[in-house]
Amino acid sequence: MKEAFIEKSFRRATLATIEQANIIIDEYQLAGFTLTLRQLYYQFVARDMILNSDRSYKNLGKVINDGRLAGLIDWEAIEDRTRFLRSNPHWATGAAVIDSCALRFQLDKWEGQAHYVEVWIEKDALIGVIETICQRLDVPYFACRGYSSQSEQWRAGQRLQAVIDQGRKPIIVHLGDHDPSGIDMTRDNKDRLSLFAWNDVQVDRIALNWDQIEQYKPPPNSAKLSDTRARAYVEQYGDKSWELDALDPRVIESLIKNKVEQYRDPAKWAVMEGREHSIRRELAIVQQQLEQRGI
Repeated sequence: MKEAFIEKSFRRATLATIEQANIIIDEYQLAGFTLTLRQLYYQFVARDMILNSDRSYKNLGKVINDGRLAGLIDWEAIEDRTRFLRSNPHWATGAAVIDSCALRFQLDKWEGQAHYVEVWIEKDALIGVIETICQRLDVPYFACRGYSSQSEQWRAGQRLQAVIDQGRKPIIVHLGDHDPSGIDMTRDNKDRLSLFAWNDVQVDRIALNWDQIEQYKPPPNSAKLSDTRARAYVEQYGDKSWELDALDPRVIESLIKNKVEQYRDPAKWAVMEGREHSIRRELAIVQQQLEQRGI
């Protein structure tokens, strides 16, 4: 929705930037994605429209802010995934709540599978990129926000230990930045999860990896030389680093899908899907009966 709150005259170059932003936004909305400002910025950088610098990021942010206020950019096109309103759900009738349950009802489609999979991502701001594919694959997903707290690692270890006790193998699929700390976080997750689960926990890092940097060529940043892990990183990769945000959301979604499906038995999955659809049909019948009774 575009809605103007101010009147503002823009320079021709600024209008061109707003037009290009709308082109990129439309492209990703058609693919089912809503971008953060950071992701939109990296699309400008990747297309050689602006330099990769803090100044460019701030300037683009100002243009996008002014464009939205002037009614030139859709207010719902850019989202802040770290700040949102929480509230209780409400329904007007009993039939409405049954209808809602029927639409949302899901069985654990990983029941009976040999593996248990979770997807962990370094940044909370990218949770919106992975939630759709994770929900479709019926796997839990988690934003680490950098190095996870000891409390969360302990809780995860307890959760994975229970999975192991069931005779299943837990897999953590991890995505993070390609920088000194981002690389080390994969190692840290494995070490602490293995400690708290009393077992060797498999952690698969699927992004951002060197082969993906070579293939997709995301815009580089300077490596954080103040990081205590910088020396070993620079010796192996040089003085550049890369943010996961710079990878196309469609690529991230594809990487998760391909990795998770490696651990899924399609025949067992299909059986659970059939049971789920059957129960949804039964709930829909109950909803119709309640509607007829005016409940």
